Amino acid sequence: MAVIRCDFFSDVLELGTSMTVLLPQSPSSQIGLAGHGGDAAPPVLYLLHGLSDDDTAWTRYTSIERYAAARGLAVVMPQVHRSFYTDEAHGGRFWTFLSEELPAVVSGFFRVSTQRADTFVAGLSMGGYGAFKWALRQPERFAAAASLSGALDVASIYRQPYTHEVAARVFGDHPVAGTDDDLLHLLSCADPARLPRLMLRCGTEDHLVEQNHRFVAACRERAVPLEAEFGPGAHEWSYWDAQIQAVLDWLPVGR
Repeated sequence: MAVIRCDFFSDVLELGTSMTVLLPQSPSSQIGLAGHGGDAAPPVLYLLHGLSDDDTAWTRYTSIERYAAARGLAVVMPQVHRSFYTDEAHGGRFWTFLSEELPAVVSGFFRVSTQRADTFVAGLSMGGYGAFKWALRQPERFAAAASLSGALDVASIYRQPYTHEVAARVFGDHPVAGTDDDLLHLLSCADPARLPRLMLRCGTEDHLVEQNHRFVAACRERAVPLEAEFGPGAHEWSYWDAQIQAVLDWLPVGR
């Protein structure tokens, strides 16, 4: 795999930002790492970071490079700070950056597939929220979307002391419930036939587990297909390193 830290200017954010990108290759003499490149543009996974992380977190704390190399999968990890992948009430337009500018920048810089069948999104915690929001608001873009330990009920974060200030800065004073930033609302409006495949994983010791159960119940109520699994695990990287492998196994790559 080629690992690229890409610093570039965002017209939407009106500032310099960064992304970390993994691109497949097929080395003939590298020891201990299988690679799958080819002439065709590779499928691409947009992999989103959590609240306290940046675009380097997935490569520093998991073996995503090794896992993606074995599948010939490109991985794009953008930097969005503590934005909840949202056009902030008091800050930058991170939703517009993610959903409009970033794919265009990626296509301009790198040779990756732009076909829906080859495009996926996943994330952890805040990034799980971002992944599902992107998939629910733009279902025509993705074949599959996955959330690990996602913050899936953002209306409830106003009630948490450690996220209340972030919520006020990102979403402002208006209620989140019932808006396009509310995943449960998006589910209530969704056409299940148009949605990508959805996958959810959360640890039973995770402080966000109840939010994940609420999302599963909302999917069940709306007859939205969802592959959900809860098991031992907390809100930490050993759990996410294991579960991102399950996500990659589940993605329809090379099928």
